[in-house]
Amino acid sequence: YDVIVLGTGLKECILSGMMSVAGKKVLHMDRNKYYGGESTSLTPLEELYTMLKPDKKPPESFGRGRDWNVDLIPKFLMADGQLVKLLLHTGVTRYLEFKSVEGSYVYKKGGKIHKVPANEKEALGTSLMGLFEKRRFRKMLIHVYEYDPDNQATWKGFDASKRTAQELFDEYSLDSNVSDFTGHAFALFLNDDYLQKPAIDMVKRLKLYSESLARYGKSPYLYPLYGLGELPQGFARLSAIYGGTYMLDKPCDEIVMEDGKVVGVKSQGEVAKCKMVICDPTYVPERSKKVGKVVRAICIMNHPIPNTNDALSSQVIIPQNQVDRKADIYVCCVSHSNQVAAKGFFIALVATTVETDNPEAELRPGLDLLGPIEEKFVTVSDLFEPADDGKDSQIFVSKSYDATTHFETTCTDVLDMYRRATGGDFDFSQVKHTLDDGC
Repeated sequence: YDVIVLGTGLKECILSGMMSVAGKKVLHMDRNKYYGGESTSLTPLEELYTMLKPDKKPPESFGRGRDWNVDLIPKFLMADGQLVKLLLHTGVTRYLEFKSVEGSYVYKKGGKIHKVPANEKEALGTSLMGLFEKRRFRKMLIHVYEYDPDNQATWKGFDASKRTAQELFDEYSLDSNVSDFTGHAFALFLNDDYLQKPAIDMVKRLKLYSESLARYGKSPYLYPLYGLGELPQGFARLSAIYGGTYMLDKPCDEIVMEDGKVVGVKSQGEVAKCKMVICDPTYVPERSKKVGKVVRAICIMNHPIPNTNDALSSQVIIPQNQVDRKADIYVCCVSHSNQVAAKGFFIALVATTVETDNPEAELRPGLDLLGPIEEKFVTVSDLFEPADDGKDSQIFVSKSYDATTHFETTCTDVLDMYRRATGGDFDFSQVKHTLDDGC
C-alpha cells in the first residue's frame, strides 16, 4: 500500500478519502467495530449509557432508543468553510444531507446571551453595545467586507497585513468587550494572541463568517442529519469507491520500522507493507505529547436553550474574558429536527479546556445557560499532539479534538497533515459544486 490509515476518526477518514482520490492505494484499519472513533455517533441511546453510565438505563420517557444518534464530540460546519469545501471537492456530499443551524450567540458578562451581529444591519440592532459603538462597529464591518488585499484603494489607509487586529479595533475606537465577541464568537479565535498579530487573518475570518451566513441565512453553521457519525462513513465510502480497503475490528499489533522509517503495519501475525502511516495519537502514544485536557458535558433536555428564540439548533460561545478564564467555553445544541433525538428532545454539549482540578465546575457558566437538564454525561479527555512533523518516520499523527464546537480547527489539522504527508497544499480551486441540493 501507499498509505495505511489507523483509526476511523473523522480526520483519518477525510485523509483516507483525499489520498484515495489522489490515486494512492490505501488500507484503512480500526481496532474498533464501528466507524468514527472519538467522532462517532452512538445509536441506539442505550449505547451512550453503556459507555458513560453502565449502571443505568435510559428512562422510558426518552422514547425509542433507535431514535437517538448522540455525538460524543458534536461540532458544526461553517457553510463556506474548509470542511464543506473538502466535502464538495471529494463528492462526499452525495452521501449526506445537511440542515442549517438556527442561531449563533455570544455570552456577555452578566449572564446574558446575544445573537452574534454578522452584518451591518445586525450591528445597528444588537444589544451588545451602546448606540455610538454600534455605529463604529458597523463602519468597521463595512471596511472589513470591502477590504481586498490586492486593491490598495479598499484599505482606507489601513494595511491589514502590517498592522495588528488590536490597531484595527483602535482605529474605530472599539473597546475590549467588542473585541471579545468579534474575535471569539465571530472570527473563532481560541485566545487573544490574534490581537497582536496582523489584522489580515481576522479580516479573512470575519469575511468567512459573513459569507457562510449569507448562504443559508439563519447562522453560518451546518449540521448533518443523523449526526456527525455520517461524516467519517461518507469519506470511508469515498475511499472504497476509489479502491481503498477497509478493515474494522482489526488490531494494530506493531508499526514496523526500518532505519527509522515506517515500512509496514503488523496485525494478527500478518504484515501489510506501506510507504506511510496516518493515525490518531492512541495508536502511537510514544510519538505523541500531552498538551492538556478537555471537559465535556452531554446534556439531554426537553426544551431549547433559553433566550435563543426557541431555536431547534444553536451555538453559544462564552469568551474567556467574560468569565475570567484563559479558555473559551463552547455550547452547542441540536434536536429532533436534526434526526439525533426523539421528538421533543434536545442534546446540548458544553465543553472547555481544563484549567483547574475541578473540571466539571469549569462548565458551570455554560450549564447555567441550559435551563433544566434531564440527564448529564460528563467526560474528561486528554489532549494530544504529534511529537514531531512525521517527515523522517513517515508516520503522520493527528491532534486530539479540542473543545471547540465548530470544525475549523479540525480542518486546519487535516490540511496540515496533508501538506506534511504529500509535500504540497490541498488545491481548493478545484471545487466546482454547490451544497444547495443537499441542504
